[in-house]
Amino acid sequence: MSDPGSTENVRKLVEQAQAGDRSALEQLYLIHFDRIYGYLHMSVGNRHDAEDLTTQTFLKMLESIGKFRWRSAPFSAWLFRIAHNLAIDHFRARRRWQPEEEVPEPPGSEEPSAEMEAMQSIGRQSMMELIERLSPEQQQVLTLKFVFNFPNAEVATILGKTEGAIKSLQHRALVSLHKQLTRS
Repeated sequence: MSDPGSTENVRKLVEQAQAGDRSALEQLYLIHFDRIYGYLHMSVGNRHDAEDLTTQTFLKMLESIGKFRWRSAPFSAWLFRIAHNLAIDHFRARRRWQPEEEVPEPPGSEEPSAEMEAMQSIGRQSMMELIERLSPEQQQVLTLKFVFNFPNAEVATILGKTEGAIKSLQHRALVSLHKQLTRS
């Protein structure tokens, strides 16, 4: 059987969901739930709010799937954009972020990149403390790029910015992390 999360399969499921197929909607939910929840949990810092925002994300997917159009970014980027906007609304309502528990490892990270290996060598907790000192935008870029492995174009779509702005935010975030590490 082919990969349920493959582009071809997701494209077929989206078409079926747009035609009113409840089973296809269910499959899209199952394929994307873990990554959306993981992203929101890292964004808002606690399980309860992440669960609530994940539910809202999929409700918005249900409401808006008929309007979704395939463009340059994949369906997952569209879903992450919905989740991102809900997280921003959440922060505007709360105006603060307080992590309450250990952040779970994202699914599918068996083969660590050089950046992730560096993060692991420093220690996950201390790296999270360093990242928390970055601006919220820089935190978002690093999370989407290095935890969820989105390419710059998709990060730009999710955050509603240009690819150049994403590269700049990533560069400034990494420079800031480097400065923090050399001071330690």
